[in-house]
Amino acid sequence: MIALIAVFVAALLLAAPLEIEGLALATRTHKIHYVPKINTQKSHDQRMALKSSAASSIENSATIDSQRKLNKFQSRIVKALMVTYIASMCAALPAIPHAILELMNCFDRTLFPVYLLYKTKIIDRVRKEKWSLKVAQFCSRWLMRVFPFASKSIFVNADDEQVKNPEPSIWVCNHISMLDLFFVLALDKKMRGKNRRPIKILYWKGLESNPVTGLMCRMCGFIPVDMADNGNGNANEYDPTSFKQMLKSTKGAIEEGFDIGILPEGQPNPTPENGLQPIFSGAFTLAKMSRRPIKMIALIFEDAKEFSSTFEAVAGHFGAHGKDMPEEELRMWLDGSMWKTELARQAATRITSADDADKEEAKKKKSTEVSARTQAIK
Repeated sequence: MIALIAVFVAALLLAAPLEIEGLALATRTHKIHYVPKINTQKSHDQRMALKSSAASSIENSATIDSQRKLNKFQSRIVKALMVTYIASMCAALPAIPHAILELMNCFDRTLFPVYLLYKTKIIDRVRKEKWSLKVAQFCSRWLMRVFPFASKSIFVNADDEQVKNPEPSIWVCNHISMLDLFFVLALDKKMRGKNRRPIKILYWKGLESNPVTGLMCRMCGFIPVDMADNGNGNANEYDPTSFKQMLKSTKGAIEEGFDIGILPEGQPNPTPENGLQPIFSGAFTLAKMSRRPIKMIALIFEDAKEFSSTFEAVAGHFGAHGKDMPEEELRMWLDGSMWKTELARQAATRITSADDADKEEAKKKKSTEVSARTQAIK
């Protein structure tokens, strides 16, 4: 109960995306790009040219930066409430693990009123899914204010007419983390505009084992794809028996007025800085079947190692000392300059190590030559 009260009050205070003074909860920018459609009837060369043109125009696109700052009083209150929440959860965890699971379910059941209306047949299934989607988007926006890496910028590369009068579309997005779904839901309005159509996203059925994502996906009517978990970076093994049901569900969603979202990589990319993983053709299959254009969303995060190093330094220092690191050092970590310094240090270390190895190799070679000459003289 204490935990829920703390979260509720924190949510009221978090009326703006946060960068808490005294407990910094943001690292480098997470960028989301929305680029124009690719019509499936165009040639391959035309599609490639369009994507190249869209990518090159991103730098000149309008930017929406979500990060603002709480005042000192708000930041202290939020920090105290979040610490209270974490402490109460940790205190309860050893004694009642099953109760914690139920608490997660209860917290997730902000969808319960919609579920009740559906079960009492006051609303139909389609309306239930559309309302649940709005609830999921609201919850995702709130989560973006708590995640420590949710400093983000959005680049929309589309004209006003496309935003004001959106056409039915297949939305394709790359996959860089397990949180992509929450980012896309949270920022949907800013990316696709207030006149956007509701969307159903294809998701890995294994997510249903998580009580939060499982309930959200089912209530929103998202479309499951059954496949074996071979680990990120390894080829997926799809269940062929579920493919027909997936196509049937997708066709039904299209007829009911939903857009379709798909992650054609099929799994989180363990090395997004090295480019995309192999792309499956499902998006083009759906576009051809429904005669809808494909539109792209690009999720970009500069370097996974940068995030982990930044989070370890900032959160680790706070955990060890109960307060933030010195302000100047904190600023350097959050704006990325400290990471550049760290990269330069690592490069210098590698060069020094290589020089030492070369010197050692030269020393051994010289010693061998001296030994050979000595043997020749003897």
